[in-house]
This record gives sequence, C-alpha cells and structure tokens, in this order.
Amino acid sequence: MAGVNILIIDDDEAGHSALRCVLDAEGWHLTVAPLAREGLARLSGGDWKLVIANVALLDVQGPLFQTLKDLAQSEPEPGKPRLGVLFVVPELLAPQARPLLEEEHLPYVVKPFHLHDFLERVSDLLIESQAISDPIRQVQSGPGGTERRKAKDRRSRFDRRSTSSMFASRKEYFMSEEELAEYEKQEEEERKKREGDSNVKDLGSGKR
Repeated sequence: MAGVNILIIDDDEAGHSALRCVLDAEGWHLTVAPLAREGLARLSGGDWKLVIANVALLDVQGPLFQTLKDLAQSEPEPGKPRLGVLFVVPELLAPQARPLLEEEHLPYVVKPFHLHDFLERVSDLLIESQAISDPIRQVQSGPGGTERRKAKDRRSRFDRRSTSSMFASRKEYFMSEEELAEYEKQEEEERKKREGDSNVKDLGSGKR
C-alpha cells in the first residue's frame, strides 16, 4: 500500500481529522485542502490515488465538481490507473445532493457514516483504480460484538470529540484481536508520549 496518496477536500476540521485518524492507520499519505480552489490546484499537481471531497464545498456548476465528476466517470486507460473519487455528503445536504450524485452514478457516502462502510467504499475505489491489490483490513461484525465493542470503546485511539460528527455508532461491530492489540500498543505509546511531554514541561517550569 506504499505510495497511496489521498487528497481530502474539506473545510470541516473535525471531519478531516477523523478521516486522517482512520486512513493514516493504513500508512497512506494524506493531504487536506480546505478550499475548493486549493483543491483544484492540488488536484492538478499531485500523484493522487483517491480524492475525498465534501460536496458542501463544491459548486455543482464549478470547475472542481466538473473535474471530479469527469475523473470519476472516466474509463480506465491501458497501463494508466484511474483516479478514485468519493464524495462526502453532509446529512443536511443529502436531500439535494443525493439525487444529483445518483443520477450521475457518482460514488458517495452520507455523514455521519459507519466506519466499516466508509472503509469498504474506500477499499473498493482503490482496488478499482489499481492503487491496491487486496482489500484493506476492515472492522468485522458477528457474534460477540457487544464484548468486542466494549473493548474497542476502552482502547479506541480516536478522539470522540473529533469523530462524533463524522462516524455513526454501530452496535454490532467488533475489532479483531490483531486490531485490538494494535490499539493497545498505540494507546501505550501515546501515554508514554504524554508523560514525556509532561516531564519536559515540569523541568522547564523549575519543578523537581
């Protein structure tokens, strides 16, 4: 998955912070453009594999939306991977945006959305664009979900204040043992980092 560059066009700081938390875990390279004009400029100057764009920033008659639409609808050329495009639709805009996106057969998700569903859509688009060859790891669902969910809630590395408006709750999903172990490791590393920062601050203030 090395070399997967993703452009996020979104001015919702909490929203793209949540996306960064999720997608950074895959070792991908994320760039955020908070303005449509900046997104258009970056789009033409980068080797992107996927663009995630908040429709609230886009004028459907404007150049950025038209460019993204053309890219999403384009046929793949031999030997040249197609750029994946995923539109994010805020719930309040869904009644206006969904009919247009569906009429144009454009991929989208409505937020807040389930983490599992989002990862699945991203995975499908990256496979279609030949950026990755295998599906990314996903949040799994099945028996034992309640206990797994409790463990996930205790270990989650995501800041709920920044993700609550982006990801909806899902009562029946759980994390694999491998993912739980990874969360525990990251939580321990973050705890040590916080303690280290606190010690440095104490030393700087003259405390012993």
